[in-house]
Amino acid sequence: PSDKQISSCDPALRPIIRRRARSLPTSPERKRAAVRCQVPGCLSRMNRVRFADALGLELTEVKVFQSGEDPSIPLHVLSRLSINSDLWYSSLDLEFTMQCLVPDFQQPADCMDFSSRLQAQQVCLERVTSSNLGLSGTIHVRNIAFEKRVSVRYTFNQWKSLHELSAQWHSSIPEKNGQDQVDVFTFFLPVPPFLLQVCSVVQFAARYQVNGQEYWDNNRGKNYSLTCRTHPLKMPRECEESWIHFI
Repeated sequence: PSDKQISSCDPALRPIIRRRARSLPTSPERKRAAVRCQVPGCLSRMNRVRFADALGLELTEVKVFQSGEDPSIPLHVLSRLSINSDLWYSSLDLEFTMQCLVPDFQQPADCMDFSSRLQAQQVCLERVTSSNLGLSGTIHVRNIAFEKRVSVRYTFNQWKSLHELSAQWHSSIPEKNGQDQVDVFTFFLPVPPFLLQVCSVVQFAARYQVNGQEYWDNNRGKNYSLTCRTHPLKMPRECEESWIHFI
């Protein structure tokens, strides 16, 4: 058979239609800059690469600086560079100061006579800690009766005026003799900001009411006192970057 007969048996070929993806129109400058094919008779445009975000907006922008013109640097970048430079040229350890209330007494729980004091007074402060928010502490009382009330009486001005707050029951633990029980109460004493000044003093005493009786722990008549003092804080150089982010 001839070539014509063979080709006539082939299925008819249909042109493949290719749809071109559409995007947002380019800027007039890009249209004018488009390079066309130099082959005679070819009217098609050469392919170009364009970077765009999800909305089709340009990701790149060309900025031309004139001779002697300085680029504009954001203020927050300059301040960050300034802080980093100051820290870098400082000493190996960064030193800061802060004010906090420091106990003027040894923590009762750390004293050898803690148990005997509790036996004699029926109530005894165990420990107190301070923060920039206030004082937190624990008080031990002997379990004389189920109904009881524990409170803290305190002053900020050498007892010219006084305040009182209730402590909250926390837990029960056996006494060292193994026969009686001790109830543990906790309290939080908020400290106003004006007290976080050097030499400011807070004084307090623990009060225990049970079976119509009243017992006190006032640090053997001296009251428990805390004085605001200045303490230095040192930060190692390796924490420098973390401190920048904290600022």
